[in-house]
Amino acid sequence: MKLSPRLRMVADLVREGVRVADVGTDHAYLPAFLVSSGKCPAAVASDLREGPLMNAVATLALHSVTQQIELRLSDGLDGFTAADADDFVFAGMGGTLIVELLARTDWLCDRTKRYIFQPMSHAELVRAFLLQNGFRILAEHACFDECRPYVAFCAAYDPDFRPHYRKSYIWMGELPQSLNEAARYYLTKQYIYLKQRADALEKAALLPDEVRVIREILPDLSPYICKKTKE
Repeated sequence: MKLSPRLRMVADLVREGVRVADVGTDHAYLPAFLVSSGKCPAAVASDLREGPLMNAVATLALHSVTQQIELRLSDGLDGFTAADADDFVFAGMGGTLIVELLARTDWLCDRTKRYIFQPMSHAELVRAFLLQNGFRILAEHACFDECRPYVAFCAAYDPDFRPHYRKSYIWMGELPQSLNEAARYYLTKQYIYLKQRADALEKAALLPDEVRVIREILPDLSPYICKKTKE
């Protein structure tokens, strides 16, 4: 079974030998791959609606993993407990929604669990939530899929970890540690967005405090952006 580059990047962040939950699974491609490849012995694939779960039924049957993967109707983590899985995946949804789902779950703070995120937008909101709630981002990667850059990162609860984070961290994450062409392109897009926002706010004489923060962040992003943009 072959995954798209985006989903393969997510699959690579899942730990070997664990039970995985794919929250918002749609066609269940990710859990089907993880189980059929032998990386995970079992999985739970959940979705908010019955339609995607019907699609998932066909995927599981096609790859002969029906017995190892449970399909579950659930709005985010509402239908889960901490005992249901070891690694929980949130892929293909916006960062705003991811934060909403996390914020209403009261059992996240478990050192044994891993949370893997692939936000389609507003990854900075997910990173900010993690930092504010005692989680550590362990690894982050980027890839191109159909010419678009995507990022994925994994995190674990670690309240004893007390590093000093710069304000730019929620926009960069751990990407400077695994810098490739996709990561550089992603960081370039972040730089352009922030610079244009600061310029527009400054021109309109609005939100001077936000402008000041953005001006502090831009130099941290600058070393990692595409050379052509800097020129």
